[in-house]
Amino acid sequence: MNEISDNEIIQMVRNGDRKAFSQLVRRHQKSLLRVSMRFVKDMEAAEDIVQDSFIKAFERLSSFEARSSFRSWLIQIAINTAKNKLRSRRDEMTDIDTVPLAVAAQAENGLLHSAVANLIQKHVDQLPFKQKTALNLRIYEDLSFKEIAEIMECPYDTAKANYRHALLRLREELQTQHELKVWAEEVGGFFMEVERRTAEVES
Repeated sequence: MNEISDNEIIQMVRNGDRKAFSQLVRRHQKSLLRVSMRFVKDMEAAEDIVQDSFIKAFERLSSFEARSSFRSWLIQIAINTAKNKLRSRRDEMTDIDTVPLAVAAQAENGLLHSAVANLIQKHVDQLPFKQKTALNLRIYEDLSFKEIAEIMECPYDTAKANYRHALLRLREELQTQHELKVWAEEVGGFFMEVERRTAEVES
């Protein structure tokens, strides 16, 4: 039996079955939490963003026109909510420990990989907001540039340019890090992925 689509569930909600919205929550809450964590680095704050985003999505469901996917529309709401939270809590958030990015699985040296992950996260966090958004959505959520453009409310070429600039800035920063170079040569990981994706987007 085929899984019911997001648009079918949305129509059920619009027809009066408000409880059906809980299916959308269960389907997308993990993805939304992952996206939120990329920006606020704090589980409690990220959970608040997810909750606020679903409330906003429910309240605005009548305005959803399905020109983009529901997931893209939901992520757009979450990113805008995260942006507002960051703006209001900028001073409070500056010293929060970073959340390590996914580097190589089954690391032989956990301490080294943790240090490398933290170093990568530091550089990602220093990217301009639009570049960081494009990078996170492309690499970690595997979204197309069309979807990223819809979420960021910008032209396709602008979304791709933000992603490219983010990769180039990361490559420039990471190439100066001796520890990352050694680690990349030995076990691969994010540094090699940046190199691959930079070559890909420039081709």
